[in-house]
Amino acid sequence: DRNAEAEGEVVFDKVTFKKIEKLKSKKGSIKHVAIVAGIMGAKETSKLIPLCHNIPIDSVKVEITKNTKKNTLIVNAKVKTSSKTGVEIEALTSVAVSCLTIYDMCKYLNKSIKIKNIKLIAKKGGKSGNFQA
Repeated sequence: DRNAEAEGEVVFDKVTFKKIEKLKSKKGSIKHVAIVAGIMGAKETSKLIPLCHNIPIDSVKVEITKNTKKNTLIVNAKVKTSSKTGVEIEALTSVAVSCLTIYDMCKYLNKSIKIKNIKLIAKKGGKSGNFQA
């Protein structure tokens, strides 16, 4: 079994963050749409990233949490497979697609929303062993 976890942030100014505090926009539920987008992103990684293997994914879990002190939404993705190759890129793609979806749903409020710190948090399994950031 192979697992990977990635994370990223969507950073708002104070005024914009206050407007989306309930995680709603004109396009609907920011949280639910971004979670579905992240799952789809993980499943479609091989179509988006050149030379990336198309592998069976056992599970994708995307969580979105608010950090009201920093006016950010934190996106976390955990991906699992029993395939012969790892899922680090799938986890990172899941986070990136979720963050882009949040931006898309909120850009009508403010175009200066930032996507930051997309990174691998941990991975388990495979020839290169385990990794913990």
